[in-house]
Amino acid sequence: MSHFPQLDTHPGMNPESVIQGDHWRIGVLSESLIRLEWQDDGIFEDHATQMVVNRDWGAKPKFTHTVRAGRLVLDTPALRLSYDMGPFSKEGLSVVIKGENSNRNTWNYGEEQDGNLRGTARTLDETNGPTPLGLGILSRDGWAVLDDSASNILAEAEQINGGHNPFGTWVMPRPNAGHDLYIFGYAHRYIEAIRDFYQLTGPTPLLPRFALGNWWSRYHRYTEREYLQLVERFEHEGLPFTTAVIDMDWHLVDAVDPKYGSGWTGYTWNRSFFPDPKRFLDALHRHGLKVTPNVHPRDGIRAFEDGYAQAAQQMGIDPASEEPIEFDLTSPKFMKTYFDLHHRLEDEGIDFWWLDWQQGGVTRQKGLDPLWMLNHLHYLDSGRAGRWPLTFSRYAGPGSHRYPVGFSGDTVVSWESLRFQPYFTATASNIGYGWWSHDIGGHMFGYRDEELEARWYQLGVFSPINRLHSTDSAFNGKEPWNFRAEVRDSMAASLRLRHELIPYLYTMNWRAAGEGRPIVEPMYWQAPDNESAYEVANEFRFGTELVVAPITEPIDRDVQLAKTDVWLPQGTWFDFFAGRRYEAPDAEGRKLEIWRPLAGMPVFAKAGGIVPMQPLDKANGPVNSIKNPTHVRVIAFAGADGAFTLIEDDGSRGLESAVATTELTLHWVAGSSATFTIGPVQGETGTDGSVVPERRSWTIVMRGVEPATVLAHAGGNDIEVTTSYDKRTLSLNIEIPEVPAASTVEILFDGELALAHDTSVDDAFQVLYNAQIDYLTKDKADRLVRSSGASALNALHTLEQPANGEQPHDLFVSHMPESVIRAIAEQLLRV
Repeated sequence: MSHFPQLDTHPGMNPESVIQGDHWRIGVLSESLIRLEWQDDGIFEDHATQMVVNRDWGAKPKFTHTVRAGRLVLDTPALRLSYDMGPFSKEGLSVVIKGENSNRNTWNYGEEQDGNLRGTARTLDETNGPTPLGLGILSRDGWAVLDDSASNILAEAEQINGGHNPFGTWVMPRPNAGHDLYIFGYAHRYIEAIRDFYQLTGPTPLLPRFALGNWWSRYHRYTEREYLQLVERFEHEGLPFTTAVIDMDWHLVDAVDPKYGSGWTGYTWNRSFFPDPKRFLDALHRHGLKVTPNVHPRDGIRAFEDGYAQAAQQMGIDPASEEPIEFDLTSPKFMKTYFDLHHRLEDEGIDFWWLDWQQGGVTRQKGLDPLWMLNHLHYLDSGRAGRWPLTFSRYAGPGSHRYPVGFSGDTVVSWESLRFQPYFTATASNIGYGWWSHDIGGHMFGYRDEELEARWYQLGVFSPINRLHSTDSAFNGKEPWNFRAEVRDSMAASLRLRHELIPYLYTMNWRAAGEGRPIVEPMYWQAPDNESAYEVANEFRFGTELVVAPITEPIDRDVQLAKTDVWLPQGTWFDFFAGRRYEAPDAEGRKLEIWRPLAGMPVFAKAGGIVPMQPLDKANGPVNSIKNPTHVRVIAFAGADGAFTLIEDDGSRGLESAVATTELTLHWVAGSSATFTIGPVQGETGTDGSVVPERRSWTIVMRGVEPATVLAHAGGNDIEVTTSYDKRTLSLNIEIPEVPAASTVEILFDGELALAHDTSVDDAFQVLYNAQIDYLTKDKADRLVRSSGASALNALHTLEQPANGEQPHDLFVSHMPESVIRAIAEQLLRV
C-alpha cells in the first residue's frame, strides 16, 4: 500500500442513472448534468480522469427515457435529450434546456459555444491587456459542454514501465479513443452549476491562513542580509507580510559550468548569497513569514547539484559518470527521486514550492500536460505526513482548482494589463478557479506610472491572493518608499488593509471549500437575468458582504478623480470606506459612475453587511501575525438586519482543523431601535486549549449612522464601553474591553440609531474644491448646488468659465468640464 497522499475519487457512475447501448452510454449525474460517451469498441471509461474524480452522486436523479421513432428521448425536469443512438453527429444528438428563453437554448453536437461566459487561461505571461480565455461551464444560452475525451486516467498500478510505482495511483493514457462529454444544462442557475462542477471534479481545498496575507516577491539577486534588511524595513514601516517568495537566484545560476547547460534549473543554494540557508529560513520564520522558492524543473538533476550523487544512485546511475538525470514526469522512479531531493531542501525550512513551468505541454506520455502532472503530484506530496498541502503554479485546465494557488505569470506593467485583471479574475470562477495570484503592480516591460501602481495595489487588496512582484530592474521595485508621498501612503494603506481583512478572508476561504463559492464572483451569478449585471465586466462580489469595482483608468486632470462604472443590485448600499449611502430602489438595480481620488477605491457593502477584521495593534502581536486575533474590529452597515458567522480554526490541517465559530448579528428596526450581538464562541477547543483567545476585546464600527448613546451587556452584566464618532466616515465607534469569548455581548442603542444625514452638498463642494478649474466658476457652481441640489445639474452643463485662463470679462469662454459635472452628479444623486 502506498503512503503517498491520494486524491479522493469516486469515479463509477450510479448504475441506476446509466442508459447504454453497444457503443454509447449516457450517465445522468444530476437533473442538469449528463455524461455522453461513445466508444467504437464498447468499452467505457470508469476511472477518474485528470478533470473528473466523482461521478457517483448518490441518489438517482429524476428522469425518464423512452425510444420513439428510432430515437432515444431522455427527459429530466431541467433538460430534454434526443439521440439517434448512432455515432455522435449534429443531426443525431441534441439537448434542449428547459426554463431558458434564449433562442439558442438547444445544443446540437459539435456546435460552437458562442454564449459561453468563458473561464480562464493558462497564463498571462507577456500579455499586455486581454488574452483569449478557455471555456467555462456557464452560458447565456443555458448550456455548456466540457470535453474530457483526451484526458488521461488515474488508476492504481503497482508497476509502471516495468518498475515499482510508489505513488499508488498513477496517471495513464486512456486505453481507447472515443468521446466523453459533459453537458451542463443549468439555464441561468449559475451558482448551482458551479457547485455541481465541484461535485464532479472535486472541491476547492481550504488554504492555510498565511496565504491570505500579503506576499512579497521580486525577481532580484537578494543576499541573505539584503532580504532580511528588507523584512525588517517592512516591519519598521508597519507593513505586514506573511509569505516570502524567493525567485530563482536562491540557487546557482551563472556559476553553473556551461558543460551542464544553463542555470535555469537548480537545487543547490548559492552560498555566495546565502551562506547558511537554514539560518536564513529560520530567520524568515521568526519574522512570521512562510517561504516559497522558485523552481524551473525542466532540466532535471545535473552533476553540479549538491543532491546529485544521492539522486544518481537512486536512479541507478554512477555518480562519477556525471550523466544528467533527465526530467521525466512519466517515470515514477524519477519522480520519487525528484521529490526526495525536494524533501531534503524542505527539511531546511522551505514551506512550499513555486513551480514556474514555462516549457510547453509535451511529456513522454500522449496527452499528458507536464504542468498538470507537476501540479497534481506536487500538491499531493505537499500534504504528506499530515502537512497542510499547498503549491503555487500556473493553470492546467479544468480541475486545476484542486491544486491552489494559481500563478498567472509575468504580465506587462501597463494600464491595459491592470484593466484586464479584474475581469480575468472573476471570470475564472466560471470554471471553479478561485485562487489566482497575480503579479500585483505588473512584472516587466511597460513604463513607470505611480498612479498605476497605487491602483494595482488597491486591486490586490480585493484579489484572491495579494502577491507583489516585479522584474530585476533598478527602476521597478515595488517597495512603497520608492514612490512619492501620496502614492506611498496609498500603497501602505492597501497592504495594511489586506492584512486587517484576514478574518473576513479566512471565513470566505471556508465558504469556498465548504459551499463551493469562490471569494470573487462575477456580478451576474446572483443576477443572471439582469442585463446590467453582464455589462460591468470589471466589477465583482468579494465574499458575502462586499461589491468591488476597481479603478483601472488614470485620474482625470480637471476633476482630479478617476472614474469607474458601477452597477448596484436593488437595495441600500454604503461606501465601505466613507460610509456614504447609495440607494438602488428599482428591481433592475442602478448604474452609475463612481469617481474617486488616488486614496479611494469603489467598494460597497450592503445594508446589514458585517465585515470582521483584525487591527494592526499590540493586542494582536507582531505586525506579521496571523494568529486568531485577541482584538477584533467589526465594521457593520446600518439599514437592514444582518448576520455573519466568523469562522476560525487552530491551523492544524485544512478541513481537519479544530474549528470555532462566532455569530455576529445586527438587528435593525428603521425609525426605532437597533441591537448588535456578539454570540459566544462555539465549536471545538483545539489541541492547545482553545482555537480563539479566552478573552477578547472588540471594536464595533457602525458605519453610515448618526451619533447615538450606547449600552452594553456581557454575560448578562453591564459593561463600560467607550464611544466616539468619526464625521469623516459617518461612523459610530464602540470600544468594548476584554470579555470572555464564551460570553454573549449585546450592544443596545438607546433610542433610534438613525442613518447618517445627507452629506451630498458638502461632498459636491469637495469635488469643486479639488477641481482644476476657474475659481469664479467654482463659486457659481457651489451656489447653484447649495440652492438647488440635484436640480442644479442641468444648469451646470450650461455654466461657462473663462477659456485658457483669460479674465472673466473676455469674450472667449468654455463650458464647465464634463468630468467635474459627472463627479458632482454622483454625490447629488446617491440617494
